[in-house]
Amino acid sequence: MIKALRTAASGMIAQQMNIDTIANNLANINTTGFKKSKVEFQDVLYERVRRAGTNVSALNVVPVNLEIGYGSRPVATTREFSGGDLNPTDNPLDVAIQGQGFLQINMPGGTIAYTRDGSLKVSGDGRLVTADGFFLNPEITLPQDTQGVAIGIDGRVQVTLPGQTEPQEVGQIELAKFLNPSGLEAIGHNLYRASGSSGDAILGNPSENGFGELAQGYLEMSNVQIVDEMVNMIVAQRAYETNAKAIQTADEMSATANGLKR
Repeated sequence: MIKALRTAASGMIAQQMNIDTIANNLANINTTGFKKSKVEFQDVLYERVRRAGTNVSALNVVPVNLEIGYGSRPVATTREFSGGDLNPTDNPLDVAIQGQGFLQINMPGGTIAYTRDGSLKVSGDGRLVTADGFFLNPEITLPQDTQGVAIGIDGRVQVTLPGQTEPQEVGQIELAKFLNPSGLEAIGHNLYRASGSSGDAILGNPSENGFGELAQGYLEMSNVQIVDEMVNMIVAQRAYETNAKAIQTADEMSATANGLKR
């Protein structure tokens, strides 16, 4: 009976993490550039009572194992980098990436972070920054007398200045992509950090060599589908309840065994 109690308890713990992940997805359904996660599970060690191939007589061999499993465990949370819907904002500093790629962000301490959140702002000295004030990499500075900003699908940033009929190019937005984007480490603030699993960043300009195009005046919304998450929540809840019922059943069987009298 003790085995069943622990096995079912491991299932409850696994489904609790599943619910936590689903709740995080739903909480970020309106977060710009958010990518949903899903939990992956594995079964754990088995107690082998009798091994296949064991001789039971001179002519007979056991054809299959007799083994008892000890439950499940979560082993990974995989982030899905499918594209989200594009939401028009009419803000010339908002850019959405249609396809592969991340914007590069300069972090305090000299490290580089990566994001799909293209809601850019202008700092007091004219540099393009995130909502938290982190500078875009490579840095792009707008002249103080800028009257208009145009960001092309290829990442070229042009401004309109007083007294000039032709726009002036002030910078180039570069993108980064990874062989394994699911290996990126989420650090909050809509930012990711490269890891040994993601591989090194591959740099390039938008619309070139497999990189996505930029769409000015749009933001990429979360790729969370509320219907899918609600269905996943129901499945996880039922699995949690079933494991709880298994614990209750094992407890009742143990109580029955303990109540036997000669």
